[in-house]
Amino acid sequence: MLDIVVLAAGKGTRMKSSLPKVLHPLAGKPLLSHVLDTAQLLGEKDQGQCELHVVIGHGAELIQQSIDNNKFHYSLQTEQLGTGHAVQQVMENLRSDAITLILYGDVPLIQEETLEKLITLVDDETMGLLTIELDDPSGYGRIIKDAQGSVRAIVEQKDATADQLAVCEVNTGVMAVKGSHLKEWLPQLSNDNAQNEYYLTDIIAIARKNGIDVVNATPQNEMEVLGVNNRRQQAELERYLQENIAQQLMDEGVTLLDPYRFDCRGDLQAGEDLVIDVNCVFEGLVKIGNNVSIGPNVCISNTTIGDNVVIKANSVLEDAVLGNNCDVGPFARLRPGTVLSDKAKVGNFVETKKALVGEGSKINHLSYIGDTTIGKGANIGAGTITCNYDGVNKFKTEIGDGAFIGSNSALVAPVSIGKNATVGAGSTLTKNLGDNELAVARGKQKNISHWERPVKK
Repeated sequence: MLDIVVLAAGKGTRMKSSLPKVLHPLAGKPLLSHVLDTAQLLGEKDQGQCELHVVIGHGAELIQQSIDNNKFHYSLQTEQLGTGHAVQQVMENLRSDAITLILYGDVPLIQEETLEKLITLVDDETMGLLTIELDDPSGYGRIIKDAQGSVRAIVEQKDATADQLAVCEVNTGVMAVKGSHLKEWLPQLSNDNAQNEYYLTDIIAIARKNGIDVVNATPQNEMEVLGVNNRRQQAELERYLQENIAQQLMDEGVTLLDPYRFDCRGDLQAGEDLVIDVNCVFEGLVKIGNNVSIGPNVCISNTTIGDNVVIKANSVLEDAVLGNNCDVGPFARLRPGTVLSDKAKVGNFVETKKALVGEGSKINHLSYIGDTTIGKGANIGAGTITCNYDGVNKFKTEIGDGAFIGSNSALVAPVSIGKNATVGAGSTLTKNLGDNELAVARGKQKNISHWERPVKK
């Protein structure tokens, strides 16, 4: 059995933000979510016996609102009096016969494999501690070992002697210990130190005193255990994670024209022969088919894209669905509810919202199409606008197969345009148009001779 405790109560003053530190984003989701996702992966291997506890304090209500999951047990640390005090808030809920694993909500890249290795070290006579050697150990608690190589103590930097400060092996804070031991040792912690805090690390000395061997494991790399304490560290981890995602996608066959100018802030599922130009951003769940080309500076979120699609530069796609052989952009914006059927085209400076664009239909330039259904093979001229909003309510426009809408037309919804109907350029339609009909709804041209332009006074 496994009890996982995630410490997430700190304010994070060095972030200089009103947002709790653990809610700051990394690759599109909060730091805390990364840790909880890894914890849940561990829990799934515990055959349903794992319990996950999150200790919150600063911004507790906001954290619970942002990460609402009935699988987590939240405990409140009203005063931040140290890591030992934080774990004390869940002590009565820990199971004596379970292994307790302690993680941190601001250490987002810890890997499942590392934690599994740490957990396997724990039994009735040992506890596990995750340590790492750093070239610059400043700010970290130093690992003090005995002659046999077992951990004897952890000394915080503020309390360390000059010899202890020379030690490069440091504490990551991650540990695993039998619940029965932890429940016995936590009440013995003292705040007699420079910070007047209850250090969780002090249980190392207590464990040794009780004949428990402290065995250490190490992560695969330093980035795995780096915490986020300021904006610089946040950016450093972001770039590291993005480079890893880029490498994985390229290994899967995706062409990234510059992997260092690529951002995935969600789940990108790619088919074969996907080519992605520079400065593209993917958010949420994005599914892309085969033989797709995406130009530079494109943002795509929660969108499904079919095969043989071309998305040109500077386009934005959100909550949209694209069929096969579609052509989008440049500078197109597909807003939520947009569905492009096969071979549809949405060109430059076109905005769509809740629009179903039929097979082979074209909206080539400078148009707004909202709350609209367009049939097959229709052509929407430049400057066409569906006037779908009266200031209070939204109304629907229906355009039939093969319809031709002339440039600079305004279609005032609710309005229906029949199959193969034609709307003359510059028209404002307020009434339905039948199949094969022509509508010319504009004032008669009037030319005035000898007209004098206004002059500046």
